[in-house]
Amino acid sequence: MSRILIVDDDSSVRYMLNFMLRRSGFDVDEAQDGAEAVRKAIKNSYDAAIVDYRMPPPDGVEVLTHLRDIQPRCVRILTSGSLDLPLVMTAINRGEVSKVVQKPFSRHAILSALGESIAARTRFEEFCLGARSEDLDEQRRHLEECLSDDLLTLALQPIVSARNDSIRAYEALLRTKHRDLDTPLRVIAAAEAHGTLGRVADRVVCCARRWLETLPAEVNLFINVHPRELSDVEQVRQRLGGLRPWSRRIVFEITERSDVLQMDSWRKTLEFLTETGFRFAVDDIGSGYNSLAVLAELRPAFMKVDRSIVQQIERDEHKQRLLELLAMFAHATGIELIVEGIETEMEAAIVRRIGADMLQGYLFGRPGTPALERGAMSRR
Repeated sequence: MSRILIVDDDSSVRYMLNFMLRRSGFDVDEAQDGAEAVRKAIKNSYDAAIVDYRMPPPDGVEVLTHLRDIQPRCVRILTSGSLDLPLVMTAINRGEVSKVVQKPFSRHAILSALGESIAARTRFEEFCLGARSEDLDEQRRHLEECLSDDLLTLALQPIVSARNDSIRAYEALLRTKHRDLDTPLRVIAAAEAHGTLGRVADRVVCCARRWLETLPAEVNLFINVHPRELSDVEQVRQRLGGLRPWSRRIVFEITERSDVLQMDSWRKTLEFLTETGFRFAVDDIGSGYNSLAVLAELRPAFMKVDRSIVQQIERDEHKQRLLELLAMFAHATGIELIVEGIETEMEAAIVRRIGADMLQGYLFGRPGTPALERGAMSRR
């Protein structure tokens, strides 16, 4: 059974496509925006994606570009009632879009597009089967270049106090300078394919140590952790040994959609990290279905609320009530609440009023290399 991902910010369109495709025998998953789609594509495998063009950033073409990097086999279908034709044609020529379907579309149009595209992919894979080993060898070579030539770095995005906008922490985000593995997603996908996630993690630890030697002593560093990194406590012990002097300032982010709770050894790893002084944050609260289980098991020091709850919160009382409940839970359990994705002063004012402890988003700074003079540690 083919698995299809529907990506559209219009819930009625998602419902219609879901109903239509399930009746035709497909297994269907949904995402309400591009960010959620990319997160799902990292975790799940899809045979095809039907993506709306005009959505809040990332738009449909950007989502399909990411999908091409994460899941090259996924058939990528773009839908829209109004297309930027030069942009779409460029995307098609680069292989980011497999087929375009104009809205409003019929059941026949969607099913034909899916059938033709999946059949074309199958023919192409049969033709290219002999070149697969060469592709993997090239990918492995590119990954070795990334790891050996100092091409992986960490960019920092500020996390500020909701009370006075002073910088309390930075989130470290993986960046690459490689000409082919030119996005973090491509690097991680290559590392997963070749079993070298540990070496990427070693590089992240090395970069994090350099930042910690530079950042002011009162500023924490949030580091994203791939679930597989926590599967072997001895490897974790060796890898993080060099970060022990800063353990009280380091927070490891684990997404609520993580499958870490399914790993047999995660408790030993958690005990080691906690005893050493490291802390945890549960990331992407509100974007998945595993929040309560992860919060109960990890007992984090921080909760990070996903951008999907913040977006247009000034117009949506349900989102405001949800954030109020999250703030009440956080404060009742001694967890600090961080709200991500803040892009406007209105969003910042609302989440401050509701009770967020810290804020993060483009309003306060994009990922980069921060100025670390004392006078630069608060937002101007």
